[in-house]
Amino acid sequence: MTDEELHRHLVDQQGSRRDLNTPVLVIELDALTRNIAAMAAFADAKGLKLRPHSKTHKSPDIARLQIEAGALGVCCAKIGEAEAMEENGVTRGLHITSPVVSEPAIARLVALSGRTEDLMCVVDHPANVAAIAAAARKAGQTVSLLIDVDPGMHRTGVRSAEAAVEVFHAIKTENSLRYLGVQCYCGAHQHIGGFADREAAMVDRAVFIRSVIDALTRAGGAPRIVTGGGTGTHRIDAELDLFTELQVGSYVFMDSQYLTCDLTGEGAASPPFETSLMVDTRVVSANTPGLVTVDGGFKAFSTDADPPVVIAGAPAGAQYRFMGDEHGALILPAGETLALADIVTLAAPHCDPTVNLHDTYHVVQGDTLRALWPVAGRGRSR
Repeated sequence: MTDEELHRHLVDQQGSRRDLNTPVLVIELDALTRNIAAMAAFADAKGLKLRPHSKTHKSPDIARLQIEAGALGVCCAKIGEAEAMEENGVTRGLHITSPVVSEPAIARLVALSGRTEDLMCVVDHPANVAAIAAAARKAGQTVSLLIDVDPGMHRTGVRSAEAAVEVFHAIKTENSLRYLGVQCYCGAHQHIGGFADREAAMVDRAVFIRSVIDALTRAGGAPRIVTGGGTGTHRIDAELDLFTELQVGSYVFMDSQYLTCDLTGEGAASPPFETSLMVDTRVVSANTPGLVTVDGGFKAFSTDADPPVVIAGAPAGAQYRFMGDEHGALILPAGETLALADIVTLAAPHCDPTVNLHDTYHVVQGDTLRALWPVAGRGRSR
């Protein structure tokens, strides 16, 4: 049965959270709403636009909340995520942050551009520019492009100012393309633990990014848009006098990785955003002293970060350990125990891949289920 079939009847029933079939992906609606409002207010105060990254949540429902709070639109990691947004009514201000290079994917990009408003995509090579231009010309469309700049990760992006200018000239020679600016996302900088160290690293990268912008400006390609930034660096990004918009993503959920970072310079104990994403699990076995087994394992949580942290439902000091695909162990303090069917709530270690393991958000206020939101972009990695 689907989550819709299992849980639709529980919506707005007082106390219905405890009746959800576990493991279950949960959003605390009030915390989510406050997070969205806080980032929107921050960006507005700094004179920056927001185009939050939907690879975090893959949810048209959350995207709509962000847009209602003032966002220009949302970023999408892949063409499939952008298509999922369009299919569910989010049709303006989409930006695809990874290069689209295969012939079938480029055809989808051009078609999506015709069904949406202000769609953008990045490029980092003249050959990709030529391929998109040919497909757009054949379809009678104009596709908007940003030049992706490599901040040193060597994942995607041009590696020099000269390479950026070469890509700019390739775009400008094509009538079926529109040049809008540059993207530079410093992903490796987002989780640098100390604020001062993260700030120093971003200031260093800003010198390089600015050199690319200066070269483009001299070549006649002054960027209208400079997009980048992230949750981990947003306070720093806003002071660099560099970006026109921020691609912040994880702030909506605040997973365990970001909770260990000092995002403001005031210490990690005072985060500017709240944990709003969690997974409810249940105790399914309690036969071993000092240990109980819950029904959430590798299939419920990402495994590229530290193990999930207990939020509620277990004694202070209880620690989670993976015990396989379907199970996890809670190591309990001496003398403590839990009963069968007790609910234990755990934080998402890394929100993006954790979300991608689930089909539905179960949106709650307190102990009451309020809505079911599909993870529409789940599995849309092509």
